[in-house]
Amino acid sequence: MKISFNLNNKYVEIEAPGVKRLLDVLRDDFKLTGVKEGCGQGECGACAVIIDGKLINSCCVPAANVIGSKVTTIEGLRDTREFELLDQCFKEAGAVQCGFCIPAMIMASYALLNENSTPTEDDIRRGISGNICRCTGYNMIIDAIKLASERGRDIWRALNR
Repeated sequence: MKISFNLNNKYVEIEAPGVKRLLDVLRDDFKLTGVKEGCGQGECGACAVIIDGKLINSCCVPAANVIGSKVTTIEGLRDTREFELLDQCFKEAGAVQCGFCIPAMIMASYALLNENSTPTEDDIRRGISGNICRCTGYNMIIDAIKLASERGRDIWRALNR
C-alpha cells in the first residue's frame, strides 16, 4: 500500500505493507538509525518518536496508521536549538553512557519540555518513565532535563505558547 506522511518536516511516500511497523519503515526504508529496537513490544521506549505532537513507541505502530501524520525522529530534531540545548545538558550532566537509550530519552525530554517548561522532578520521572536505561540509574538524565529546563526557559516557553 502507498503510505505518505510528513517525516522530519519533509513529505515522504513509500510502498509498504500497511501492517509493517513504523520502526522498521524508519530504520530499513529511510535509514534513520537513531530509532532503536529494544524490546519490540512498547515497553522499553528505545524506539520513541513524536507523532502529531505525542511521544509514541514506533514498534507498536503499523505504518498505515501514520498516513497524513507528522512523524519526528531524533534525526529531525538534530538541527534545532532545542536539540542543541538538550544534547549539551545531557553531556554536561554525564547522562550519556552506552548511548543506546539516549535518542529516545532526548525525544521524551523534548516532548516533556514542550508540554511543561518547568517540570518538577516527579514530572520528569513520569515524562521519561516509558524509557528504560540500563546504565545511568536515571539520576544524571533527570539532572540533564532539569538543566535544560533552567537554561532553556525562553526556548521552552516559546514552544509552550
